Amino acid sequence: MIRVAIVEDHPEISAGLNYIISQTDGFSGSVFNNAEKAIAGISPSEFDVVLMDIQLPGMSGIECTRLLKQKYPEIKIMMCTVFEDDEKIFRAIAAGASGYLLKRTEPSVLVQSIRELMDGGAPISGRIAQKVLSAFRQTMPQVTNENLLSEREQEVLLLIAEGLRNKEVAEKLNVSVATIKSHIFSIYQKLHVNSRVEAINKFRRHPKG
Repeated sequence: MIRVAIVEDHPEISAGLNYIISQTDGFSGSVFNNAEKAIAGISPSEFDVVLMDIQLPGMSGIECTRLLKQKYPEIKIMMCTVFEDDEKIFRAIAAGASGYLLKRTEPSVLVQSIRELMDGGAPISGRIAQKVLSAFRQTMPQVTNENLLSEREQEVLLLIAEGLRNKEVAEKLNVSVATIKSHIFSIYQKLHVNSRVEAINKFRRHPKG
């Protein structure tokens, strides 16, 4: 039996969620209409999963999530809300939520998401997942031809672009010819090219990516 606590203050929504949960084989549901009651009544010995609304009277669902996870790190909490704005999404995840679904999610998807959560997954609505991925991409350093090559590899490539031969590049950088050949091989691998001309042209066309 998967025991689900529903933390939701709107009677119609809580009743609807409880009906879906209670009418599904292997599930049981209980409703808490504010965060304070949830904190007092929810524990891993009584519930396996918490469906948490964000906008609650008094303490918010995000703060309730944070406090519950502090008390019971093992408890699984999934936000079930109408909010799609980035700040609330990331605050909820930071507070310890393991999933984030929108209230308009189909009942069958809700039930499947709870099962997925119990199996160790992190169910997230498609629109929310897009926002999370978009924000993640923005925080990732941009991979460019310039920062893909080491500083020494860039020096070697620029000297080659000036028309210098391996021996001349080696003399200019005070290293062996074998070292220059090794740098050139690494440059080819990183830029996915097979010749000096290709390497020079690719680096010149897309030095910033």
